[in-house]
Amino acid sequence: MPVFYSPIPENLQMGLAYMGGSVFTNNRTADSDFKRQQEDLVSHLPLQMLLYFNMFYFPCWWFSAVFMLEVKYPYLPGYYQALLITGIVLLTLIEVIRLYLGYIGNLKEKVPELAAFWLLSFMFQLPVLLFFLTDEGILILPLERAVHSLYLTFLLAQIVASFLALRTMTRKLTLLFHLRQIVLNKRSHSC
Repeated sequence: MPVFYSPIPENLQMGLAYMGGSVFTNNRTADSDFKRQQEDLVSHLPLQMLLYFNMFYFPCWWFSAVFMLEVKYPYLPGYYQALLITGIVLLTLIEVIRLYLGYIGNLKEKVPELAAFWLLSFMFQLPVLLFFLTDEGILILPLERAVHSLYLTFLLAQIVASFLALRTMTRKLTLLFHLRQIVLNKRSHSC
């Protein structure tokens, strides 16, 4: 592996680094004396991207699902009419809550909100969407199959990404808990 040497002498390089740190961190504002602890962010970028794109895709899915329901509504038996209307209403309500919980849980690194997002995705959204895709009694139209398949792909990717984000966040929180316990034990022994 090649080693690259800087053309700047080491003492000048250290002086520039010190000056840059002091100039750019202490900027004569109210928070310049505030020293922040270095914390690693564990919010999951792939999950955030999936949530972002899902937020724009969901209205398209909703309009096409409602339009297809209107087209095939007279040809469906009464119980399928009720099931489809209930399914679309449930998916719409849960999707709004689910996206909110996903954003808050991921960006603010809150495990309960992200766990609720995962549970809503896995326990409510997934079965209803699989019903829309697999039950041939509801007269699945080609546009419907394409739109539901893409939405299912989003949902499955979000379930996997949120599981990975939850695992990472719980590991970080467990580590922070153990580190705080060590610090508290050291303080109690030193007193």
